[in-house]
Amino acid sequence: MTDLERPILLFCSKVAFFAVSTSLCFLGLTSLALAQAVLYPSKPIRLVVGYPAGGASDVAARIVGQKLSERMGQSLVVENRSGSAGNIGAEAVAKAAPDGYTLLLGTISLSVNPSLYPKMTYDPIKDLSAISMISSTPFLLVVNLKSPYKTARDFLEAARGKAGLKPGDINYGSAGNGSGSHLFTELLSTTAGIKLTHVPYKGAAPVMNDLLANQINVAFDNIMTSLPLVKTGKLRALAVSTKQRSRVAPDIPTLDEVGVAGFDANAWFGLFAPSGTSREIVNQLSLEVNEVLKDPGVNEKLLQLGAEPLSSSPEVFSNFFKAEVIKWARVVQMAKVQID
Repeated sequence: MTDLERPILLFCSKVAFFAVSTSLCFLGLTSLALAQAVLYPSKPIRLVVGYPAGGASDVAARIVGQKLSERMGQSLVVENRSGSAGNIGAEAVAKAAPDGYTLLLGTISLSVNPSLYPKMTYDPIKDLSAISMISSTPFLLVVNLKSPYKTARDFLEAARGKAGLKPGDINYGSAGNGSGSHLFTELLSTTAGIKLTHVPYKGAAPVMNDLLANQINVAFDNIMTSLPLVKTGKLRALAVSTKQRSRVAPDIPTLDEVGVAGFDANAWFGLFAPSGTSREIVNQLSLEVNEVLKDPGVNEKLLQLGAEPLSSSPEVFSNFFKAEVIKWARVVQMAKVQID
């Protein structure tokens, strides 16, 4: 071997050693990730709900969580961490270890809060990974039985000044500034080109009480609480907020059908994990949730709540969530919504 060949051989040997070492390292990391995915879950999973026990989100979490626990062979513990419109629970999950053992039942508030709370200490889009949708829940546009508005078209024509009214003469009640009922109605005002006067309350119950007493003209309310009042003949439903008719109230038209083109708004439930959770675990959870939502018993229980089962892939849910954040940010900005 010549003096020229020795350094070349040494260099080639080092390159080969580095290549083999890198490959072994990569294989080791891959094997570790696969092992974690295969072993998952090896201990109980915590499902955080940002609202008190007994509410709709809590009930939905327990319905899905029980069946998910059975399928995955590990207990799933629902933990209620309420406060700040769901922010306390969401923040706890966003800052948890990304190992698949702390999950969040997210709601529409998760997409609204970034616009309402500019000083949030977490970013829902960056700090949470979407797993799967669970359900979609429409709102109903409802009026008192004595209301002159028999249909949604009647209401829209009056709001546009075709019944001798001026813009703003029709008022609507909401559960408070930034609530779903507030933002849904502001979206309707913008989309339909009408002007309504906002009457905020502290919660949905007093809104319904005053609507029943004919003290306010109209309200958007979650189908879970408004449909029973419609079915018992205490309120009249004019339209449903989603683009498709609801399976639990198929006779109620959509706003899109009566001329508010493209109107689509719904309350929803979905499953999230901390950002950084392995793709294998996220995919596994998504597949399991999709199977859970095929269960007839789970379907029936969710529909009884007024929540329509709706599963999705992580990618589809992620895109939906990002679009929701953008949509409600526009509504908040246009309506100049501020939290009291």
